[in-house]
Amino acid sequence: MSGGWLEGYAALVTGGGSGIGRAVAERFLAEGASVTIIGRDKARLDEVVRATADPDRIHAVAADVRDSEALHAAVAQTVERFGKLDTLVANAGVWDYQRQLTRLGADELDTAFDEIFSVNVKGYVLAAEAAWRELVKTRGSIVMTLSNASFYVNGGGPLYTASKHACLGLMRELAYELAPKVRVNGVACGGMNTDLRGPEALSLNGRSISASFARKGPDSPPPPIPLHDSSTDPRDFTGPYVLLAAREQSGPITGQAISVDGGIGVRGFAHAAGGDHL
Repeated sequence: MSGGWLEGYAALVTGGGSGIGRAVAERFLAEGASVTIIGRDKARLDEVVRATADPDRIHAVAADVRDSEALHAAVAQTVERFGKLDTLVANAGVWDYQRQLTRLGADELDTAFDEIFSVNVKGYVLAAEAAWRELVKTRGSIVMTLSNASFYVNGGGPLYTASKHACLGLMRELAYELAPKVRVNGVACGGMNTDLRGPEALSLNGRSISASFARKGPDSPPPPIPLHDSSTDPRDFTGPYVLLAAREQSGPITGQAISVDGGIGVRGFAHAAGGDHL
């Protein structure tokens, strides 16, 4: 392909084997970029590679985002294969399925906190640390997958919401620290029909958020968001990632988050209090 917004770019996407990570990787390829995808499930990564029309422009690395050495190796492989690194998409994450504090025992809270923060926050920090030197060379950018839970409550339970608020702060801090050479922005996504999983610590790693999007019938109520008839396909959320990665389109933008949440931020509160059942 020629003429895309990311023609000639080289990108690295964590959590690129499924969901929004895969959708972003495929959109970047369609826009002309070469892409390295990272994920823990090698079979899924291989599936993404097989589905790519031009396999010379995609590289897969099976790794855990909590492994700094593996992230450094993925950056090195990206540069070796594609000559540079223009964009890091920090994306891998887990959801807590809105497990409230009052439904968590002390031991569960302890272990689930460590797991969720190590993937959702530490994974972003480690990826940025592995990539920033190459991004300085290209005056590149970091795009973080945030969430409506980065700004509002009840997009998750206390652990997920706290982790995504932390990612918002991390994005803003790195935008300051890496300026003027590297831009750092985020995309605050709403609910998507993906294979997002829960933490192993709560035995939710086998549960997929996609089950929540199964309509029970033609008369079942729509999702409680203003754009309730909009798509929940992750591919329809990828445009802001392209915009923020393309220096020609968003060169002056850093430290910003684009909300792609179906308007949930203007919906107002559905309930006066979350603890009325206590």
